[in-house]
Amino acid sequence: MDKAKAKRIAGRWMFPTEKSSYMGGLEDRPVLAASAGRTVTDIDGKEYLDFQSGQMGAALGHQHPRMVAAIEKTMASMMHSTNTMLNVPRLRLHERLGKLMPAGLTKSLFLVSGSDTIEACVDLARKATGGTDVIGFHAGLHGSTSYLTRSLSFNWSRQKHSVVAPATAAILTPYCYRCPLKLTFPKCEVQCLSASLELADANFTDAPAGFIGEPILSAGGVIVPPDGYFAKLQAALKARGMLMIMDEAQTGLGKTGKLFGFQHEKGVKPDILGISKHFGGGLPISAVCATAPVAKAAVKNGYFATRSHATDPLLCAAGEESLNIVVDEDMAGKAARIENRVKGAFRKMAKEFELIGDIRGRGVLLGIEFVTDREKKTPANAQTRKIFDHCLKRGLIFQIRGTRGLQNVIRLVPPMTTTKAELDRALSILYDAVKRAAKAKTRRKR
Repeated sequence: MDKAKAKRIAGRWMFPTEKSSYMGGLEDRPVLAASAGRTVTDIDGKEYLDFQSGQMGAALGHQHPRMVAAIEKTMASMMHSTNTMLNVPRLRLHERLGKLMPAGLTKSLFLVSGSDTIEACVDLARKATGGTDVIGFHAGLHGSTSYLTRSLSFNWSRQKHSVVAPATAAILTPYCYRCPLKLTFPKCEVQCLSASLELADANFTDAPAGFIGEPILSAGGVIVPPDGYFAKLQAALKARGMLMIMDEAQTGLGKTGKLFGFQHEKGVKPDILGISKHFGGGLPISAVCATAPVAKAAVKNGYFATRSHATDPLLCAAGEESLNIVVDEDMAGKAARIENRVKGAFRKMAKEFELIGDIRGRGVLLGIEFVTDREKKTPANAQTRKIFDHCLKRGLIFQIRGTRGLQNVIRLVPPMTTTKAELDRALSILYDAVKRAAKAKTRRKR
């Protein structure tokens, strides 16, 4: 298939929203034909380093050999099975996940997508507590498959949806680089949290059920809440009879340098946790994990969540093997080493280019925020797009992220299997891109 044919097909048959994105039209982007390891190849044979790990579902690398072997083996025996009966891969995955989960999160159920899981997590909290209201970060994003997940994805404008779910409300994101209260941590004493909860208390329409958030707000611009934030939040939730739901779709299973993102803060123990993305090593499977008391209370009140393909043997076998790879190949350790290499390179660049305003993230989930003025923190949206375009031409793929109209953060999510040579190549491309964007900014000032 050539580009002209691909464009004709897209123009005639694709839904209009599928032909464009927040970063521009898809028609002008590469049409991918193959993938392997950390590389994707387009229909012209051009190779790209994939530093967004697909849609973050290839964090183990594309076609990891162990994943391919496990999938092929299972396909030869049983691909699909009714979820009204148990099957062996399903039982093996429950056991593997249960033994791996921290903080007493011993109960699990399987679904297909991250959005499925978030909807099921919220319903679980409501059934377990008897409450209704759910709060989440105003820069959070948790899915798009139902009007509940869309309503909790405050980083997207809720005006995009004809109706939003009741009993959903936002609290301020602890975005320290751009504090919504114009304060400075730690002198602020986390007033964004106390002010948000005071407002939430006034707006609850019923008994509150829970909070949902990511340990690192990925789509919002790779925002890392300050140390101690989640501990304070957890204490406040307990005082209100609310449960803590951690959305670990983009932070879990090694990507932040620990098995789960919430583990970076000592003493934090979520009541409910959702995982997806690379949980299936490239295949769509997700999980809701909870403590035994929460699961028991919810089921007593009629809790139920499933999908036709939720417990397929093929998906469950992929889930089990992905967990084995994460542990056996020390993916968390590899992610931590990649973080050190990438952050070190950007800190060096920051001494040369004022364009680099903030360097943040953990493990392989990293964000670089660009500004035209460091003191004023003026967002460099145009320059960030130039950096993206240059890197794409040179064979490096990543995504631009941000919140509330900001598109000045590049989000780098290299697969945890990325080699030193591949990192060096990517960083060289990024250096050239930032240098070009910085020179263009300087010329305009003159």
